[in-house]
Amino acid sequence: MYLIGNISIYLGIAISLYGIIANLTGLKKKSSKWLESARGAVLSLAFVSSISSFLLLYLLGTSQFQYKYVASYTNESLPMAYKLTAFWAGNAGSLLLWAFLLSIYAAMVVFSKEKKNPMMPYVSSILMVNILFFFTVMALNVNPFEMTDKIPADGKGLNPMLQNPGMILHPVTLYMGYVGLAVPFAFGIAALILKKMDSEWIKLTRRWTLLAWLFLTLGNVIGGWWAYLELGWGGYWAWDPVENASFLPWLTVSAFLHSVMIQERKNMLKTWNVSLIILSYILTLFGTFLVRSGVLTSVHAFGDSNLGTYFLVFMAFMMLFSLYVVMTRYGLIKKESSPIEAYFSKESTFLLNNLILVAAAFAVFWGTMYPLISETFTGTKVNVGAPYFNKVMAPILLVLIVLMGICPLIAWQKAVFEKFMKNILWPLAMGIATAILLFVFGVKGIYAIIGLSATSFMFGTHLLEFARGIGARRKATKENILKAAFKLTVKNQRRYGGYIVHIGIALIAVGVISSHSYSTEILKTVDAGNSIKIGEYTLKFNELTEHMKNGNGVVAADVDVTYKGKDIGKIKPEKIFYETWPEPSTEVAIKTNWSQDLYVVLSSWENKDKVTFMVKVNPFVSWIWMGGIIMVIGTAFALIGGRPASIRYQTNKFAGR
Repeated sequence: MYLIGNISIYLGIAISLYGIIANLTGLKKKSSKWLESARGAVLSLAFVSSISSFLLLYLLGTSQFQYKYVASYTNESLPMAYKLTAFWAGNAGSLLLWAFLLSIYAAMVVFSKEKKNPMMPYVSSILMVNILFFFTVMALNVNPFEMTDKIPADGKGLNPMLQNPGMILHPVTLYMGYVGLAVPFAFGIAALILKKMDSEWIKLTRRWTLLAWLFLTLGNVIGGWWAYLELGWGGYWAWDPVENASFLPWLTVSAFLHSVMIQERKNMLKTWNVSLIILSYILTLFGTFLVRSGVLTSVHAFGDSNLGTYFLVFMAFMMLFSLYVVMTRYGLIKKESSPIEAYFSKESTFLLNNLILVAAAFAVFWGTMYPLISETFTGTKVNVGAPYFNKVMAPILLVLIVLMGICPLIAWQKAVFEKFMKNILWPLAMGIATAILLFVFGVKGIYAIIGLSATSFMFGTHLLEFARGIGARRKATKENILKAAFKLTVKNQRRYGGYIVHIGIALIAVGVISSHSYSTEILKTVDAGNSIKIGEYTLKFNELTEHMKNGNGVVAADVDVTYKGKDIGKIKPEKIFYETWPEPSTEVAIKTNWSQDLYVVLSSWENKDKVTFMVKVNPFVSWIWMGGIIMVIGTAFALIGGRPASIRYQTNKFAGR
C-alpha cells in the first residue's frame, strides 16, 4: 500500500510534466500524435489520482494507523462516514482531493466535444500545470502516505466540530467550485495566447463557470448551516478569514456571469471579463493559501506555514504569467471591443452591478487582510471583526438588491425613461407597501425596514417578469396558465433560471436582515423544574442526564417546550466529551417553524439540578437555507438550458453576431 500510494504521487508528477511537454512539442511540430499523447496523459492523470484517492479512503476506512494521516484524523470508534470524510480533514488529504477533482475536470474537458478545438492543447497544459503543482507539494511537503515511526494503538480522532453531516458536504462542494474555476481561466488564457479576441472561450466555458458557481454557492450555504448547528454561537456567518476566502471568488464569479452576457450580446467588456476570470481563479489560490498558511487565525485553518509558502509562490507565478499574457494582448482586445453606447441601458446597469460586486470583494479582502498588513508594517495586531464587515457590506448589498430589481426592467442598448417608469410602477408600489405594513405592525429599525422593502421591490420585479412572460405566451398560444408558465421557462432556461436564482437571493436577504435585526437572546441559570420564557416560548428544565454514545460521554439536558402555551415537544441540548479531544463539542437543540428558530445551547452546569442555557429566537433563518436551495435549483435549471456552446457559436458566427 505504501509503495502504491507513493508511486501514484510521483507518477502524477511525471505524467503532468510529460503531458505539458507533449502538448508544447505537438504545437511546435504541428504533430497530432504528440497532441493525442498529451490527451492520453490527462486521462492517465485521472486514473493515477483515482488510485491515490481510493487507496487513502481504504486506509482511512480500515484504520491503518501505521500511516500518519490516518492516525492523525481517525480512531477506532469513529463512525465509518466520518472515517472516510477525514479524507479532507487535513492538508495532505485535502490536497489529494484537489488533485483528484482537478484531474477529473481536466479529463472531462479534454475529452469533450471540443477536443479538436485549437485552444485545447493550451487549456490542458494550464490545467496540468495546476495538477503538477499539487502532486509536487504532496511529494515534498505533505505526503498522505507517510508512515509513522511507531504504530499507535489508536488514532487521535477527528476534530469533533467536523463530525457533522454539513462537514461531509461543505469541503467537497467548495473544492468543486474552486477547482472548476480553473477551467474558464485556462480557456481565457488559451484564447489570449492564440489572439482569439472573440467570445468563443466564454461560450465554451459558460456551463463550466455556472457549475463552479453552483458548487461555490452550495459550499457557502452548507458551511453557514454547519456553523449554525455546530459552533453553538447562534449565527451562520462570522466573517471569519476562511469564510471570507470562499466568499471572495463567489462575488467575482457572480460579476463575471453577468458581464459575459454583455460580451456575448454586444461584444463589450472583453478586457474586463478576462480580468475577472483571472481574478476569480487567483482568489481560489488565495483562499487555499489562507487556509493552509496559518497567517490568520481561523476555526477552519490548517495552520502550516511551510505549505503556505508553496501556495504563495505558485499564486505569484500564475498571477505574473496571467498579467503578462493580458498586457501583451491588451491593444488587440481594446481594438476589437465595442464601447457602451448609452448610459441608460441594461449594459450600463450590468456594469454598475459588476463594479459593486468587485467593490464588495475588495471590502471583504481588505477587512480580511488588514490585521496582517497592520502587523507587518506597525508591529501591532488589529482585529477587524463583524462590526466592520456589517457596516461596510450592508449598504453595498442593499444597492445590489435594488439593482437586481431595476436591471430586468431596463432595455438593451438604449432605454426609454418613460417606459422604464411605467415598468417599475408595480414593483415600486410593492416595496413601498411593504415599508408601510412593517410600520403599521410596529416593526422597528429603519435600516432593516429599508432592506426588507428593497428586497420586496426586487422580488416584485421578478414576479412581474414571470407574469408578463406568461401573459404574452397565453395571448399568443391560448395555453392555460400552468402550461404557459412551464413552456415559457423551459424555452428560456438561461433567463428564467437566473430569475429563480434572484428569488433565492431575495429569500436569503429576508433571512439575513431579519435574523440580524430582530434576534433575541437570553443567558439564564435555572434549577430543575423551573422555566425560562423568551418571546412566545416557555422552556421547562427537567433534568440533566449522562450516557455514552459511540464511545463518547454525553451530558444532555431534558427540556419541555411550549409555544403560545401549546406543548410542542422536548428538546435535548448536549455536550459531548471525546477521549482524544480536550474540549467538548456543543450539540445545539433547535425547534424550527416557517418564521423563526428556537435555538438552545447547554452552556454550563453546577450540578445535575442547576444548569445555564443560552436561548435565542432567530427569525427567518430557515429562509436562508430555503433561499440557498432555490439558488441551486435556479442555477441547475440555467445550466441545462440553451443550445450546446459549439452550436451556438457556429450559429452566431454564421449570422455575423
